[in-house]
Amino acid sequence: MSDPIWFTPPPRPSRPPEAPKKAEPKQVDIIIDGRPMQVPEAWTILEACRSIGVDTPTLCYLENLTPVNVCRICVVEIKGARTLAPACSRKVEPGMDIRTDSERVRLSRKMVLEFLGSSVDLSTAPQAQSYMNRYDAHPERYGPPAASTVAGERDAREPGHHHTPDGSHAATVHQPVKVDNDLYVRDYAKCILCYKCVEACGSDAQNTFAIAVAGRGFDARISTEANVPLPDSACVYCGNCIGVCPTGALMFKSEHEMREAGTWDESKQHKTDTICPYCGVGCTLTLHTQDNRIVKVTSPMDASVTHGHLCIKGRFGFEFAQNTAEPKD
Repeated sequence: MSDPIWFTPPPRPSRPPEAPKKAEPKQVDIIIDGRPMQVPEAWTILEACRSIGVDTPTLCYLENLTPVNVCRICVVEIKGARTLAPACSRKVEPGMDIRTDSERVRLSRKMVLEFLGSSVDLSTAPQAQSYMNRYDAHPERYGPPAASTVAGERDAREPGHHHTPDGSHAATVHQPVKVDNDLYVRDYAKCILCYKCVEACGSDAQNTFAIAVAGRGFDARISTEANVPLPDSACVYCGNCIGVCPTGALMFKSEHEMREAGTWDESKQHKTDTICPYCGVGCTLTLHTQDNRIVKVTSPMDASVTHGHLCIKGRFGFEFAQNTAEPKD
């Protein structure tokens, strides 16, 4: 019988092996407003501009959504290029000479804002209004302000889609406020077709796909499938579409009713961050309170758990905190 063979294990390393180092992102040389700089090649022009404090206006762009570059307010001028480029989606390229505030850029942004303001009610879009002042935009050059026009027509028209005097259809701007549920309202007279709500309802956040853009050209509008009322659609009332809307076209019903009553006053509101009590995910809630009552709930985009998105409980389930009704016997 042969002697047994003993296996001797190799000595343990004195310390665990180091993780492989990630390759450093490739840098490209560009110029922004005469300032040479190096940035990662995966960056967009908008990211490069923000990295040096250049305030480039945006309406359809949001950090937690896929850029769709439809509003054209972020356009910049690239030396040698025939057309202006959308900064939110255009990647940087070696040797780019970018001008963010040239006369051509300012004129383009001004005209975009004027066209929007002449056709859409921007009365509840403070960001757009600040851009109006910044670029000295005057929408009244193209006719009466959309806010007053829409308000007057709402008082005079019958329910249903509005038709202009020449008989053409104007579904996006001139239509009644849709109040078909107890959580939020849809006022598409304020819609600029930025697609943010569609992206948030789709693969960027909720994956419900309850809404999309219907129609083409001047008939393009945000709609549910087959234009059914919201309760009959696939909507799960997460409210993420409200959280990304830049104009108030989608709004908490509580906010809408307070604005109608003239009691909505953001100067008297306080914001308090807390953690949602409904489950263990740990979503951060920002409570907007006025007169010691919660009037709406949002979530900060820099929250690592949800990046600004919530579910129906987190966004709308706050009434229990202020229920002062006497218990029934």
